[in-house]
Amino acid sequence: MQTQPQPVPPHNTTSPALSVERLSKRFGDRIAFDDVSFEVGPGEVFGFLGPNGAGKTTTVRTLGTLIAPTSGLATVAGIPLTPENGLEIRRRIAIMPESPGLYLRLSVKENLECFADLYETPKPNDRIRAALQAVNLVDRASDICGSLSKGLRQRVALARALLSDPEVLFLDEPTAGLDPAAAHEVHDLIDTLRRGGVTIFLTTHRLEEAERLCDRVAILNTTLRTIGPPKELRDRLFGKALVIRTVQPLTDPGDVLVGVPAVESWRQDEDGTYILVVSDVAAAAPAITRALVAAGADVLSISESRHSLEDVYLKLIDQDGETDPK
Repeated sequence: MQTQPQPVPPHNTTSPALSVERLSKRFGDRIAFDDVSFEVGPGEVFGFLGPNGAGKTTTVRTLGTLIAPTSGLATVAGIPLTPENGLEIRRRIAIMPESPGLYLRLSVKENLECFADLYETPKPNDRIRAALQAVNLVDRASDICGSLSKGLRQRVALARALLSDPEVLFLDEPTAGLDPAAAHEVHDLIDTLRRGGVTIFLTTHRLEEAERLCDRVAILNTTLRTIGPPKELRDRLFGKALVIRTVQPLTDPGDVLVGVPAVESWRQDEDGTYILVVSDVAAAAPAITRALVAAGADVLSISESRHSLEDVYLKLIDQDGETDPK
């Protein structure tokens, strides 16, 4: 007896766009990813980071219904991830792979017409026009794809992904191999889609890209290592610190810095530079300034030490014994 698809709920802007609970995928004895759980809110740009072989693309392929999970549960665009619901899920999502996969002898518009036909897109001419407008390619519609730069081909691929007006858009390394100007154009397009309410699941090796674009990020290395907004992850792993630079080294820095409110510890980094771990930057900075002035120090600067998302990534991957993150 053939299993019937589960009832498909209407679009709900308050429920998670993606919900993953203890999802795993194995290929024989090899674990692609294991026991992964997270939720992505509607309209969120969610970054999925990790080294090569961490399971990122396999996760995308699984949530995109291209391969079946080994265990666990998920809902995609509000629909349970089951084999019988695959068609309905695919109607609500789009996947843009790292390689555009365009027909290079066809024009931009001909490519979109071909894929609109394959997707059985309703009102294809309207959707093609809207997709071209979204990626600023209306004036290049007649250009042959083989004549376009890689950056423009990525924009065509993004237009193709938008043909179905997806609720959830999976972008797998969308700026891989692009120069800074072309990558910036893709970033602007992602910002535009975010403002339009599209949920974006972004895998990338460009950590500065994730920091700029993503509301939250997850770091995967077969298992989920951490998840949260970039600033929260930085604070969680590294705490808050102040960097003090003086013209001359302090004669007795311990006498000046020990006991200052909100200062938990300190160390001298080099002559005239001191790193202070603090519990509250707003409370510590004025108190430190007063203590330095009272000690007769010539202060060059007092600034907050800001760790990057790259610092977070490298620390977590190093803990896993990864030596060559990319």
